[in-house]
Amino acid sequence: MRPQKPIKIDLNNDYPCPCRRRGRLLPIVLTEAFGCDRCQQIFVVEENGQTIEQLSSSYPYKRSWRWTGYRWVVVRQGLGEGYFPLMSGMTIVVLIGWLLLALRSPAGLSMIIWTALIVFLIILSAIIFWLAYRR
Repeated sequence: MRPQKPIKIDLNNDYPCPCRRRGRLLPIVLTEAFGCDRCQQIFVVEENGQTIEQLSSSYPYKRSWRWTGYRWVVVRQGLGEGYFPLMSGMTIVVLIGWLLLALRSPAGLSMIIWTALIVFLIILSAIIFWLAYRR
């Protein structure tokens, strides 16, 4: 059985990249940071010495990992992990609301407008999901 407790990160060792791109984290000289030789990301060792945090200017929510001795474990979830259920729930509520409004309206031209609006909202939701999860 392998240990699950966090182990202090040695600044002189190299580790596998937590981004799962088969890269290696190599220490950056004169800093408390590591750089990946594959994905070019920079990771800073936090004050406790047991976790690393990804530095990225393009991603607003930084991710952190802790080292268990043989693999990295996510410490905090980023926006992407909690965004999908939230956005799915909001989309379902909006679509049900639009459907109820469309069923209560008189038939004819307004039904076509409501249907087009629902299709537009579905496409807009798909684009938002795609933008949130692309890498």
